[in-house]
Amino acid sequence: MATPLPELPQNPLNQNSFEQNYRNICNVLLSLTHSRSLPKGVQLHAHIIKAGLQTIPLISHHLLNFYSKTQLPLFSRQVFFETPIKSSATWSSVISSFAQNELPSLAIEFFREMLVNNIKPDDHIFPSATKSCATLGRFDLGQSIHCLILKTGYDMDVFVASSLVDMYGKCGKIKIARKVFDEMPERNVVSWTGMIYGYAQLGEYEEALMLFKQALYRRLDVNDFTFSSVLQVCANSTLLELGKQIHGLCFKTNYNLSSFVGSSLISLYSKCGVIEGAYLVFDEVCVRNLGMWNAMLIACAQHSHTERAFDLFKQMEGVGIKPNFITFLCVLYACSHAGLVEKGQHYFELMKEYKIEPGDQHYASLVDLLGRAGKLQAALLIIREMPIQPTESVWGAFLTGCQIHGNTELAAYAADRIFELGPVSSGLHVLLSNAYAAAGRYEDAAKARKMLRDLGIKKETGLSWVEEGNKVHTFAAGDRSHAKTKEIYQKLEELGEEMEQVGYVADTRFVLREVDGEEKIQTIRYHSERLAVAFGLITFAPDRPIRVMKNLRICGDCHTAIKFMSKCSGRVIIVRDNNRFHHFEDGKCSCGDYW
Repeated sequence: MATPLPELPQNPLNQNSFEQNYRNICNVLLSLTHSRSLPKGVQLHAHIIKAGLQTIPLISHHLLNFYSKTQLPLFSRQVFFETPIKSSATWSSVISSFAQNELPSLAIEFFREMLVNNIKPDDHIFPSATKSCATLGRFDLGQSIHCLILKTGYDMDVFVASSLVDMYGKCGKIKIARKVFDEMPERNVVSWTGMIYGYAQLGEYEEALMLFKQALYRRLDVNDFTFSSVLQVCANSTLLELGKQIHGLCFKTNYNLSSFVGSSLISLYSKCGVIEGAYLVFDEVCVRNLGMWNAMLIACAQHSHTERAFDLFKQMEGVGIKPNFITFLCVLYACSHAGLVEKGQHYFELMKEYKIEPGDQHYASLVDLLGRAGKLQAALLIIREMPIQPTESVWGAFLTGCQIHGNTELAAYAADRIFELGPVSSGLHVLLSNAYAAAGRYEDAAKARKMLRDLGIKKETGLSWVEEGNKVHTFAAGDRSHAKTKEIYQKLEELGEEMEQVGYVADTRFVLREVDGEEKIQTIRYHSERLAVAFGLITFAPDRPIRVMKNLRICGDCHTAIKFMSKCSGRVIIVRDNNRFHHFEDGKCSCGDYW
């Protein structure tokens, strides 16, 4: 049962003595800060101003914190300016207000001003300053503050050192973060979580998991941010079984109801192909933040649950959750991969009502939507009329549409514009090469690949992997290194005969090399996703879905072949490529052959 708030008197200043008034005001302010009661807090602030008590340092301090907790940092700044005597606590409160409310530049500005006024920072001010550096990604500023920390002797303080670990980790300086972490005489949950998060952000998943294991071994009381970071590692590595174990630990410690953990659990189950698990988590968490709604939206979009995504968007509006730029990216993605052009254009225009300025990613999603639907001229018009300079992602979306619909002329035009941008990713070069090759223009494809070699860029190797127990089995096209290679290839031969009997014919257009017909068939037959599916068929129990993860887009022939595999074997096969999930069952795919 919640503790009732102390009543706010009609006139809290009309008491028997000044001391009573003073204590009463401080107590009520603390209560209103805890309950985030803005209207009553503003009312009390008015009483304080009328009585001329805003000049008392402790009352100013409580007002600063009140406006910080109610997410009005600029009001905190106004209170700060009206305070004639600014103590270290006053500076600390206003800097913390900026740091906690996404105004890191102001936090750094006031930190500098504080130093100019010869106010020495302490163990409360330094963490706010380093947090602001992390938010800005300003490693250089953070390093300067680290020097000041060393000079003032706060480097041995557990809170200050932990904030340094967190800052270096978020700025990608993991080696420096680890050095600070290893030299700490005492560590707390913030320092451990900062290191785990830092490793996770850089893709050093084994190190992140090893640290988490050490933290548990030392009986550290990990928090929801720790669990969230580790669950993201499991999600990005598609380690479903390990993720389930950590979910169980969250449940035991009651962190499963945290919205931060909830977002990561939704991401885990979604990325591992278990959309039902994501729905269960979403339904169990009563208080959902925007991150949870967005996580569920993108899960629905990636698993072709398009109508559910639209329903979620309506529910958000109904409960007063204001969508942000990520929310609109999610619904645009859903529209794009379902071919819903009018719906996508509606959501793009709806952003204006929420006063959200479309960014390059939103334009890329709109171009992708039009391009996939074959409306290439409309997509090109969007690019030409964009109020911002088209980026690599925008032209990449257009190039994908050109490749899907075999329009090599527009693809070449897009490539010319891409090259004008300067150095771009290998993926765009490969897209161009593939578009030429699919049209039979092998010389042009070779030129595009030569450009890759000249730039010293290597094409990403296509890989597929399957999790079995605590082990991940990875395959490349034509791979014969697996311990069960003989059984895998034998299974593919058996399946191939069954598939041909029910109508499967290899589509060799997806072999993007100039070789004869029989070699093309042999090449496409042993793509990595087929090897992974065959491994699942000979390894997993008949009632277990086969979940295959890919780092690249599934090719058209493999998509067709796996539909036949699901029909012939009677198995549910789930394939995640670099864009979305494909749920194959009884010869059909959840994407409706639109991807």
